[in-house]
Amino acid sequence: MTDATVSLPADVVERYEKFSRFNSPYPAHDRGRAVDLYPGDGVGRSPVAGTVREVRTVGCPDRSYAAAEDHLIVVDLADEWCARAGAPPGTVARILHVIPEVDPGDRVAVGDALGPTTRSGFFGQWVDDHVHLGFRPPGANPLRASGSLPVAADVPVEPVAWDGTGAVVERGPTHVVLDGPRRAAGADRSFAALASDEGVPLDGGLTHYAGGGTFEADEGAPTTGDAEEGASATRDAEEGASAADGTTLSLLGTKVGTVRADDTDAGAPRVEWAAVDVRANGRRVTGLSLFAARGDRFGVKVVCPDREFEIGESVTLDIVPSDDPIRLGVG
Repeated sequence: MTDATVSLPADVVERYEKFSRFNSPYPAHDRGRAVDLYPGDGVGRSPVAGTVREVRTVGCPDRSYAAAEDHLIVVDLADEWCARAGAPPGTVARILHVIPEVDPGDRVAVGDALGPTTRSGFFGQWVDDHVHLGFRPPGANPLRASGSLPVAADVPVEPVAWDGTGAVVERGPTHVVLDGPRRAAGADRSFAALASDEGVPLDGGLTHYAGGGTFEADEGAPTTGDAEEGASATRDAEEGASAADGTTLSLLGTKVGTVRADDTDAGAPRVEWAAVDVRANGRRVTGLSLFAARGDRFGVKVVCPDREFEIGESVTLDIVPSDDPIRLGVG
């Protein structure tokens, strides 16, 4: 029997600044069975409605930049929320990376503050604080690390083309953010993501995690952005709205992956990344951290722990085939 897919309603996802289903090396994300929701203000707001069943402190990988522990909040979902999301009654939500300020028995509504977000060793230093959300079917053990239901987000994502150039507008210990790509003036869709050359919005760690994914594109929406040459600047996103299994995806003129829709659990299909290197100004970097984001200028995040770039510095990215691509694990 096929597991039910939990589809997050648009008015839930739109409470957050960014979201991603595949930007993680952990198996739940690899198969589209979890979603990360980025609040942007340090407050872990609830994406679900129901009653808190349990809160628990859990161990996490030891990272110098992270807290020594993480936290799990288990919520028995309200029947009304389940009906809206297409989940069977009795479905349970699992929420991580939030320091709980709720107790068992508390009722929570969508948007309620559960507590502050925490820097967890489960995610890389370049990853912003977020709410990790997964679901378990009725009767399943919500404390186990596996067994989550497929998750989809019921929001279209605008694909934005890019020519690979930009200036550094933000820098951290292991990343920089560029000022491109930019959405077209007057864009009215709530979320946008970097588009492949074929007009498919991309999700995940390209290609420092073995697998990535796609977002559901708004059918009929033109690919917008600042790429002035090539078909990607004007290609209709309709063909990328549900990319078929085996479709080859390229970025900046180089093949970066193959769509694997035949064994995808839910939502927009995953992508098996090709063996490539991402280069910034001619030198290899770890990769690109991709997600769907709100706003007219969402930027590309370049993961580069071994490189330093100055604010305002011009950066040109290219992608080349590699015999030894960077692949980060979960340890």
